[in-house]
Amino acid sequence: MLKPSFGEPDQCFPLKGDNGFVQIRLRTTVIPEAITLEHVDKQAVAYDKSSAPKNCRVYGWHRGYNGDIAIETGKIFLLEEFSYDLEKSNAQTFNVLDSVGSGLVDTVKLDFTSNHGNPSHTCIYRLQVHGHEPMSVSMLATQS
Repeated sequence: MLKPSFGEPDQCFPLKGDNGFVQIRLRTTVIPEAITLEHVDKQAVAYDKSSAPKNCRVYGWHRGYNGDIAIETGKIFLLEEFSYDLEKSNAQTFNVLDSVGSGLVDTVKLDFTSNHGNPSHTCIYRLQVHGHEPMSVSMLATQS
């Protein structure tokens, strides 16, 4: 669904309106440490950046999958709440809240309640979840 665009204008996942969400299944289960949201590079082009998300929340949870069938396995964590600032770097990283601890996540939801003034649409260029994979049970057994 979301593919890297390297911040090229108009190469985004557009959502109708100035609020909404996108839900993403991660490639693997991770213990999240930070979230990066990226929009068009303000240095690269003279471009209207009003479609950038502004006030955001990122949630995460572990669904688990049996083949292609989702299995709910845990509670939803608020990973981070932030405002994307057009005056800063186009790629902005936010640390995950300490209260998440070592929660396992394989699905995230970017929920934005506003953008920077564009009433017709909001563009998502790149969302990254930084973290590390949990140690497997078999690895823990061999280290004892």
